[in-house]
Amino acid sequence: MNYTLHQLLVFTTIAKTESITKAAEELNLTQPAVSIQLKNLQDQFELPLTEIIGRKLYVTEFGKEIAAAANNILNEVQAIDYKTQEYKGLLSGKLKIAAVSTGIYVIPYFLEGFLQQHPGIALSLDVTNKAKVLESLENNDIDFAMVSVLPENMAIENIPLLKNKLYLINNTQQIFPAKKHSLSLLEKIPLIFREQGSGTRLTMESFFAEKNITVHQKMELTSNEAVKQAVLAGLGSSIMPLIGIKNELMNKSLQIIPLQNFPIITNWQLIWRKGKKHSAIGRALLKHIQAEKENIIKKYFDWYEQY
Repeated sequence: MNYTLHQLLVFTTIAKTESITKAAEELNLTQPAVSIQLKNLQDQFELPLTEIIGRKLYVTEFGKEIAAAANNILNEVQAIDYKTQEYKGLLSGKLKIAAVSTGIYVIPYFLEGFLQQHPGIALSLDVTNKAKVLESLENNDIDFAMVSVLPENMAIENIPLLKNKLYLINNTQQIFPAKKHSLSLLEKIPLIFREQGSGTRLTMESFFAEKNITVHQKMELTSNEAVKQAVLAGLGSSIMPLIGIKNELMNKSLQIIPLQNFPIITNWQLIWRKGKKHSAIGRALLKHIQAEKENIIKKYFDWYEQY
C-alpha cells in the first residue's frame, strides 16, 4: 500500500458527496484531477471502492469502510498539526458551534476578533433551526450553541449576547396608518410562519397563546430568507427578527408595522451543556466574549439599539 494523504482526502470527499463533480468543487480541483486521484487509490485495492449505476456514482460497502478509516487517519494528522501549533505557543484545534438560522446575523461578529487572534483554530459553524441545534448540543457534537430561546429540559450554562427584537413587518406597497395598532390587527392579516422547530416560530406562538390571539397562517417556510422574500413579494406579513432586515429597512423595501406590546424580545445566548469540560479553545472563547461583548455590540450593532 502506497496511498497518499491527498488521495485519502479526495476519496473521503467523494464518499461524502457521492459525486466527482461536487468533490471537485469542494476541493477546488478539476474533475479530471479528482478522477485520477480516485483511480490511483483504487489501483491499490482488489475490491472496488465505488461503482457507477445509471450514470450515478455509489460508494460500495467496502468503500464506506475505507472512507471511515481514511477519515480517522486525516483527523489524526490534523491533531498532529494542532499539537505542533500548541508547542509553538499558539492556540489551535477545532471549535464547533451550532447556531439557529437568525444567529448568522450575530455570531460571526462575536467570533471575528477571536479567530483573528488565533489563526490556528478551525471553525465549524452549523446554521440550522433550533431543534437541530439542540439535538447537536444534546449529543455533545458541538462545543457551544447559539439560540434565542433557552431549552427547558436540558441543564445548560449561558452567556447572553444581544437582545433579539421581533417586529411585525410588511412590504412598503401597502400603507398602514402611522399609529400603534392594537394586537387585533394580527387576526386580520395573513401571516407567514417559519417551520416547526424554529425558535422564531416558538416565540411567535407563545406570544399568541399568552395574548389569546387567533391568527391566519398564510404559509410556512423553512428559512428567514425565504420568509423575507415572500413578504417582499406581497404574499403576507410576518413577525421577524429585526437583525435580519437591516438592509430592507434602510432601502425602504420593508416596513415595521407599529403594534402595541411590540417588539417581542428574547435574547441571543451562547449556551453549553452544564458541567462540560471545555478545551483550551473553549475556555479562551468564553474569556474573549466576556471581555469584549460590550465593545462588539457598540462596534457592530449600534444601529440596532435605535429600534
